Amino acid sequence: MTESTLIEQPKRIGLKRLKAREQLTGYLFILPALIIILIFGIFPIGYSIYMSLFDWRVVKGPFIGDRNYLMIFGSWKNVGIVAAGIALFYAGSKVWGKAFQSLRIARLIGALILILGGVVFITGWMQMYETGNSEFLDSLIVTLYYALGTVPAEVIFGLVLAYILYQDIVGKEAFRMIYFLPYITPSISSAVVFQIIFSSRETSLANQFIGLFGISPLKWRFEPRPVLQLLGFNVSGIGGGPSLALLTIIFFGIWSFIGYNTVIFLSGLGNIPKEIYEAAEIDGSNSWNRFWYITIPMISPVTFYLTLIGFIGTFKAFNHIYVLRTPSAQNTVITASLMIFDRFYRANQYGIATAQAIVLFVIILGLTLVQNNVLGKQVFYG
Repeated sequence: MTESTLIEQPKRIGLKRLKAREQLTGYLFILPALIIILIFGIFPIGYSIYMSLFDWRVVKGPFIGDRNYLMIFGSWKNVGIVAAGIALFYAGSKVWGKAFQSLRIARLIGALILILGGVVFITGWMQMYETGNSEFLDSLIVTLYYALGTVPAEVIFGLVLAYILYQDIVGKEAFRMIYFLPYITPSISSAVVFQIIFSSRETSLANQFIGLFGISPLKWRFEPRPVLQLLGFNVSGIGGGPSLALLTIIFFGIWSFIGYNTVIFLSGLGNIPKEIYEAAEIDGSNSWNRFWYITIPMISPVTFYLTLIGFIGTFKAFNHIYVLRTPSAQNTVITASLMIFDRFYRANQYGIATAQAIVLFVIILGLTLVQNNVLGKQVFYG
C-alpha cells in the first residue's frame, strides 16, 4: 500500500461519514412533515379503503369485500368497458395530435379511434347507470357540470382582471383588495347572502335585475329544470345541461375564486421581463398581439396551476353547495361530496360512503394525471 493510498483512505471515510450525516440531517428535517402527512393524509385514505370492505353501519359489520363498489358500478365488467373507452379516447387523441405532422390517413384513423372510444365509454356508462347506483353517478355528472361551469370562467375572468389591474390605473391597489375580499370571506356567511339575492320571491335582487330586461321572475335556487329547457329547447337528461339551481351555485363559485386567481395572475405578470414588451412594441406589435403572443405563453405555468387546483377544488367543494341547496332543486345540485356526506351522516351507511369517497378520490387522481399529461405539455417555462 503506497503512501498516497494511506492518505486518501481516511479522506474517503470522512467524506462518506459527512455525506451520511448530511442525509440523516435532511431526513430529520422532513420527518415532522412526513409524520403529519402519514397521520392526516395516508392513514385516513387507507382506513377508508378498509371501511369500504365492510357492511359498516354506525358499528363495524361483516366483511363483504367489493360489494359496496359493485353497488356503485353494477359490475366490474362495466368498469372495464368504461376504462376501455377512456383508453381508446386517450389513444385516439394521441394519434390525432400527431396526425397533423403526418399523412391524412392518420387523421382519419385518429378520428375513428376517438369515435370508437366515445361509443365504448357511453355504452359502459349506460350499463353502469342501469345496474349500479344511479344517484351517485348522477352526482358525478352534477360535479362535472359544476367544474366545467366554474373553472374556465374563473381562469378567464381572473386573467382579464389581472391584466387590467397590472396597468398603470388609478386606485389599482384598492381594486385588488376588493376583488380578493370574496375569497377570504367565510363561505357560509357569503352563501347565506346569496340565498337572499337569489330568492324565488319577485322582490329578490336577482329577479328585480332581470326584470329590467323584461324577463319574468325565476325560481333560481329552487328550479330543478335544466337551463336549456328554460330557454325553450326541448332537451332533458345530460344534454339539458345544469339546472338553474346549479347555475346559481356556479355563480357563487365564480364570484368566490375570481379574486384569488386575479392575485395569482398578478404575481405571474410581474415575473414577465418588461424588455420583452418593449422589444415587441419597437417592432410595431399592438396591445392585442403583445397580450396573445407574449402574456399568454409567459404565464402559462400560472394558468396550468390554477386550472389544476381549480378542478381538484370543484370536485371537493362542499360548504357553499350545502348551504345553497334546497329540496325543491331535487338532485340537480347534489354533487359527489354532498352525496357522500348524506350517506355518511344522514343514512349512517359508512361502508357505502367510504366506497364512494374512494371512487371520487380515484377520479380526482385520474383527472389530475390527465391534465398534467395533456395541459402540462402546453406550458411554456421559458
